Amino acid sequence: MLRLNAVKKHYPGFDLDCSIQVHKNQVTGLIGKNGAGKSTAFKIILGLTQYDSGSIELLGKPAGKLLPKDRERIGTVLAETGFSEYLTIQDLIPVLRSMYAKFDCSSFQKKCRAFDLPMNKQIHTFSTGMKRKLQVLTAITHEAELLILDEPTSGLDVIARDELLDLFREYMEQDGRAILISSHISADLEKFCDDIYMIHDGSMILHEETDLLLDRYALLKMSESQYEALDKSYILRHKKEPYGISCLTSNKQFYLKNHPQIAAEKGSIDELIMMMVRGEA
Repeated sequence: MLRLNAVKKHYPGFDLDCSIQVHKNQVTGLIGKNGAGKSTAFKIILGLTQYDSGSIELLGKPAGKLLPKDRERIGTVLAETGFSEYLTIQDLIPVLRSMYAKFDCSSFQKKCRAFDLPMNKQIHTFSTGMKRKLQVLTAITHEAELLILDEPTSGLDVIARDELLDLFREYMEQDGRAILISSHISADLEKFCDDIYMIHDGSMILHEETDLLLDRYALLKMSESQYEALDKSYILRHKKEPYGISCLTSNKQFYLKNHPQIAAEKGSIDELIMMMVRGEA
């Protein structure tokens, strides 16, 4: 569905070097701290920013050869709303009809009512959460095969986030679809994604299936003397703590079996990000 191969982009003070694959019938997550390069990667994928080298394939075609009808097969949510905020939702409907041949007006209106989005108020009067819901609904109601979602749950409370995730799960029930999603709310990705990429300072530093990430990765806590004697074959990062040393491993079972005296804690994706970014290789 989507392949970025060694895509590079140079800015003064920042370089992006990005390779990602999103497969059919899968949800792929992209995580990283603010400024890591997530939004830049998304804009490059969508042709909103030019890249310097590498290649991008979308829906089985080189990105530069996509036709307008091909782009209708992609749904997007970016930080910007993408439409005039002086429009109402009712004003927006004919625009969406003209943009997307497969726009499902009935489903769109039904979902707007379900989310309590007023049809005849100008969009600039909406809260951040309401605008985000509207963006998501415009992305999923024209039978897109690939969703590109940059922080779609940003600004939403826990109930609204769960409602949107249910929408995405419903969307994925149809065969042949895929999602690329970024979020700083790690719990959303833990419950939703099949695999996860981590980006830091413009470079991909980790790619793993989510189940393996949560099952096999762990934080090891130990004294400095235990660290010195440790078999470090499966240690990805380590960091000095007030009590001693904390290590991130990709093989929890190895250390449970061979170093039972060392405490092993199941790490969350938040803790994984912290160790990959702040720990030493």
